[in-house]
Amino acid sequence: MPTTSHLEKLNSAQRKAVTHGEALPEKGYQSGPLLIVAGAGTGKTDTLAHRVAHLVINGVDPARILMLTFTRRAANEMRRRAHEITRKALDEPLGGASQGIAQRLSWAGTFHAIGNRLLRHYAPHLKLDPHFSVIDRADSADLMDALRQELGLAATEQRFPRKDTCLQIYSHRVNTCAPLKDTLDRHFPWCAQWHDELAALYRGYVEQKQHAALLDYDDLLLYWHGMMAEPRLAQHIGAHFDHVLVDEYQDTNKLQAQILHGLKPDGAGLAVVGDDAQAIYSFRAAAVENILGFPQAFTPPAEVVTLAQNYRSTQQVLDVANALLAEAPRQHRKYLLSIRGQGARPRVVTVDELQSQAEYVCNEVLRRREANVALKRQAVLFRSASHSDVLEVELGKRKVPFVKYGGLKFLEAAHVKDLLALLRWADNPHNTLAAFRALQLLPGMGPVNARAALAHVAAGAHAFAALKQFTPPQTGEIDWRRFTDLMLALGDPQREWAGQIHLAREWYQPHCERLYQQFQTRLGDLEQLELLSGQYPSRERFLTELTLDPPNVTSDQSGRPSLDEDYLVLSTIHSAKGMEWDTVYVLNVVDGSFPSEFSTGKSELIEEERRLLYVALTRAQNDLLLMVPLKFHLTHQSRQGDAHVYGGRSRFVTEKVQKTLDPVTFHGTALGAADALQQSEAPVTVDVGARLRDMW
Repeated sequence: MPTTSHLEKLNSAQRKAVTHGEALPEKGYQSGPLLIVAGAGTGKTDTLAHRVAHLVINGVDPARILMLTFTRRAANEMRRRAHEITRKALDEPLGGASQGIAQRLSWAGTFHAIGNRLLRHYAPHLKLDPHFSVIDRADSADLMDALRQELGLAATEQRFPRKDTCLQIYSHRVNTCAPLKDTLDRHFPWCAQWHDELAALYRGYVEQKQHAALLDYDDLLLYWHGMMAEPRLAQHIGAHFDHVLVDEYQDTNKLQAQILHGLKPDGAGLAVVGDDAQAIYSFRAAAVENILGFPQAFTPPAEVVTLAQNYRSTQQVLDVANALLAEAPRQHRKYLLSIRGQGARPRVVTVDELQSQAEYVCNEVLRRREANVALKRQAVLFRSASHSDVLEVELGKRKVPFVKYGGLKFLEAAHVKDLLALLRWADNPHNTLAAFRALQLLPGMGPVNARAALAHVAAGAHAFAALKQFTPPQTGEIDWRRFTDLMLALGDPQREWAGQIHLAREWYQPHCERLYQQFQTRLGDLEQLELLSGQYPSRERFLTELTLDPPNVTSDQSGRPSLDEDYLVLSTIHSAKGMEWDTVYVLNVVDGSFPSEFSTGKSELIEEERRLLYVALTRAQNDLLLMVPLKFHLTHQSRQGDAHVYGGRSRFVTEKVQKTLDPVTFHGTALGAADALQQSEAPVTVDVGARLRDMW
């Protein structure tokens, strides 16, 4: 009889979700489709990890469990927790039989990472080169830009969309499974006139990728989706997994939902967890309908278990969130209940303008710091990154250190892209995008000579030995010979992966010193890259995993690091999802920010804005403050200008929501002329009314 000790710490709803289904007589576990609606702070990750452990304890082979997440870190955390729960339930010491279970939980990762693994395995069935390269968004945009130039779209009389916009349109159309015309009309109306030109651009983009054996992020899903459309392939892949578990299901797009349906058409063994109230990524093509319509996607409908016992916030904070969400028209209804007691009552703070808002927030931040609420345990959240500009100036004046979430992606740094281009070309000789960049690292090698070298290599069946017969006109013989020797060494299929980055780094160092200022910092990044490479068994795994899950920032262009032991957190709400703090300040809770002025034309976008505010509210553990400025100064006027508009409190802060908040009014310290006169020793009074009467 399997142990049940792992269920003891769970509440009744969590236990119901974890044990959904039934154990088979001999070995294994069967279950129908399951939707776990997990409200904010209700322990969804722990519940999913316990379900994995429950399946394993009941005899399910860990290698036949597929866990899909949206970040690599989440996948690793899920695997770690499931192993720990299993080990404790089996009462084993570290390194016991459960360690083997952890190693066999190998099918855990992001949709894109799992797609990459499956595509390489099934490549022959897809007419796909199994040695394809995965390119990141920046490389995709560069390839799109090169095609814009070739097709003459960059020289049109009227403005043609830039490369990043072209890529956004392409990605949105792919992930929503909508026709290009619908995508343009609904989301990019200013580009609708370019429908035919964009269609030609995208066809050329697809052909170019296929010719060079390149796959972008969207292709990993598209090819996987294509496999699921072939019944025999779909059945073969689905048979690999007895159970499929999906985290953050509200963030899936239509393509991902259809992939899951192809894996498990009847929903057997499929369990998804998410919160429709936190579906805030429609701009990434996420479809809230996936989670809202999940139960009815199967016959009979999927079981729905709602987690509403909140472990994060006090009840007074949750009351605001509950009141806000109660007025949403379509949802999986839930009422969050705290196990932490009532707590302090949240506040809605009305201030006269943005400067007053900044002063009030600074005052409160410093007051709480003196009351032993560290700066790191406080966060200021906002709808758009520019909304914190005035606050940042005020924080600087008061010497309050802060970190604003954001920064340059590691793989977007020029020196990192340079080194990786060498490895990517070696890994896939057809990768002309990487080759074009690698060749231009040489002195005197411009775009014209690089294209000539590429044509020469292509004529030589893409063999690196062909480089020996090419002589670039403006590159020194020694430089060219060293480059040729490097590519031959890296391209040797018999060469071990260990040491390849060191070889490339040694060749690249003098070129890095020639190309960039402050090269010492950049060389340090490349040393870290070499250390990182030791965690991967092959060059292909290293390049693919790094592309799919890059580090956050690089040292050469990110902001200066804080040398203080403590700092305040500033963050957009989208970046704050999944985080929590003791105290949360939400800026600009007015119409135009919540909802955004760009979302007011469509009811579905307004509802997403409601969910965005809900996410902000539920980040707070103990204290919540909503800031409502009344006056907004117009930009692009002289420093002495006073042109302004008045903002109205957010339409989401209805009468019911207001009843959960304490109203506070704050006036800034800057005195108007009337205030200054009132404080003078001899106040001045003028009977203007008498003068007006005398005019007549």
